[in-house]
Amino acid sequence: MKKLLAAALLATVSLFTGTAHAGLFEGTGQVVERLPSGEINWSDNLVRAVGRGSSPANASNAGAARLMAQRAAKVDALRNLLESVGGVRIDAQTTVTNLMAGSDAVKTRVKGMVKGALVVDTKYFPDGTAEVVVEAPISGILSETVYDSITDFGAAAVPKAAVPAANTGLVINAKGVSVKAAMSPKIVDEEGRAVYGSKFVDKEAAIRQGIVGYSKDVNDAAGSERVRANPIIIKALRTVGARGSEIVISNADSAGLRDRSKNLSFLEATKVIIVMD
Repeated sequence: MKKLLAAALLATVSLFTGTAHAGLFEGTGQVVERLPSGEINWSDNLVRAVGRGSSPANASNAGAARLMAQRAAKVDALRNLLESVGGVRIDAQTTVTNLMAGSDAVKTRVKGMVKGALVVDTKYFPDGTAEVVVEAPISGILSETVYDSITDFGAAAVPKAAVPAANTGLVINAKGVSVKAAMSPKIVDEEGRAVYGSKFVDKEAAIRQGIVGYSKDVNDAAGSERVRANPIIIKALRTVGARGSEIVISNADSAGLRDRSKNLSFLEATKVIIVMD
């Protein structure tokens, strides 16, 4: 039976690529990026992938066939999930795949996270095939692994103000600007000077919820738990760089954010949301 199962997994797993997986996060109104092997939900910090498999024709019975199809589909789904996680952008230059290529330790941690992914849906079809959807969080193990590679966390931090902050968060309205979501984006002024990024934030806060959040609606973002009740709302001017993960805001808006006596506390706590198309 073990040999039969192994043969089934090797011989009948089929890659679930192209557009077949489309729609894992459809209808959510969230920032979702489709990849050839899965999807990234940047608003919920999740990566999902689908796998499909079938049982061998000589399965001993219907129950065994169903089980082997499900196992084959999960193997396929986990392979697709690993590929999708590898496609997660870290910043304007780097993806998780790039990071794994440079470190066996990182590769081991990422693969371990993917292996422990949650199965969130399983379907069976009349033709004997099965479909499995798996899900892994960007926060937690992946974010800790990625952010461990960034050495400048909190480098620009100064002691917090003794008085309460006037504002509770920051919303960057990047509608109409070609932004690409990333785990460690950067916000700069018109001269390219950093206004926000990893060196402005607490690493533990970043691991818990990311350096920024993502949304498709300004009002939803402004009313979210992450930035309410009095966020600053700033319009993005453009992005720089090929990957579109470095956002430019005006010098006037940048000057306001650099008034750390008012704003450092929410920046350090990563109470920042980017709104994009």
